[in-house]
Amino acid sequence: MHPSEQVVTITAEFKADAPARYAELRELGPVHRSRFSTGLEGWLVVGHDAALDALVHPALVKNSAPSRDKLAAANYTNDRPGVGLGGNMLVSDPPDHTRLRKLVAGAFSPARTRALAPRVQRIADDLLDRLVPKGEADLVEAFTAPLPVAVISELLGVPEADRADFRRWSSLTLGAPSDPQREAALNLNRYLADLIAAKRRSPADDLLSALVAVRDEDDGRLSEVELVGTAVLLVVAGHETTVNLLGNAVVALLRDPAQADLLRGRPELVPGAVEEFLRYDSSVEHATPRFAAEDLVIAGTPVARGDVVMVALSSASRDMPVPDHGDPAELDVTRNGVRHLSFGHGIHYCLGAPLARLEAATALSTLLRRIPDLRAAAPLDELEWVPSGIMRGPLALPVRFTPR
Repeated sequence: MHPSEQVVTITAEFKADAPARYAELRELGPVHRSRFSTGLEGWLVVGHDAALDALVHPALVKNSAPSRDKLAAANYTNDRPGVGLGGNMLVSDPPDHTRLRKLVAGAFSPARTRALAPRVQRIADDLLDRLVPKGEADLVEAFTAPLPVAVISELLGVPEADRADFRRWSSLTLGAPSDPQREAALNLNRYLADLIAAKRRSPADDLLSALVAVRDEDDGRLSEVELVGTAVLLVVAGHETTVNLLGNAVVALLRDPAQADLLRGRPELVPGAVEEFLRYDSSVEHATPRFAAEDLVIAGTPVARGDVVMVALSSASRDMPVPDHGDPAELDVTRNGVRHLSFGHGIHYCLGAPLARLEAATALSTLLRRIPDLRAAAPLDELEWVPSGIMRGPLALPVRFTPR
């Protein structure tokens, strides 16, 4: 049987063991028929070269119009404005994508990101001030989730009292279609629409107020639907990716204490190690769907107009050559020149990459310094992982350490 004709079903069990499963698929071929956890069926691209082709192929578009019938059959609503993740640059193609991306690009420039560094450090320290006296915790609940939530909430101007709901809705929105998922997506959209109205009445020094000003000063630049859709995207992409990046990185270090010791002894390695964590176990397991606007071929596999194509970024990153001819399946925090596709490739490359790198480097270096004897409080092989959607990360991470 040709590898592309084998149907791969992305289940919770698959996602829990994703690195090994993708390695098996790459041995069979770069592209496979798949049934995704979102309910969609289509093509899964797992090989590096095929992924690069798919991510920039002009016939693979982000607007879902070519696949509307297939999305309706799967009851897929994540691309719809107001009830999902629609109305933003991630589900748009040029020229709309170009216009929308330009409007928010300045907020995530390297210079703006560097200016956030002291605040990110303070958030990390404050969280650990509360954590280190306890001696045990769920690290996701106590540290790896609240840090990115606090950062994106402060950027957007979300009140602290609303952040727990904010985090819950965002996490569920990225999951497989279900009543809780749809309710969470609707709640997130409604909340942000209400917050936008509040910012319109009383502007503040935050990104959401700035976007409201753009909308109100020039109707041709940003519609109301695009304003809410962009806010939803910034919430979800602006913190869920980093929550899981941090969780995956800590799991990797708990599995390999020698690597953690290297970083404690040589903290200057941490920024480069972040790239290795992104390559080794990407928090964004799949890119968001692409839709075939015409018949095309990817790595020798025919893809028909209207077909759905998902690129497994985590698999493609493990399929890239690593420096010094090392083993891509091994974690090595000392690697130089690490490359990966965790932030995507082409015009949809992640705008928030500089911020994610800053948050990850700050969080990991602070955690390693302040809790030098961090250890797992439960077998790592028994961790529960995000069961559906495009993300990969631990749902909880029980740890123990010496109280301080």
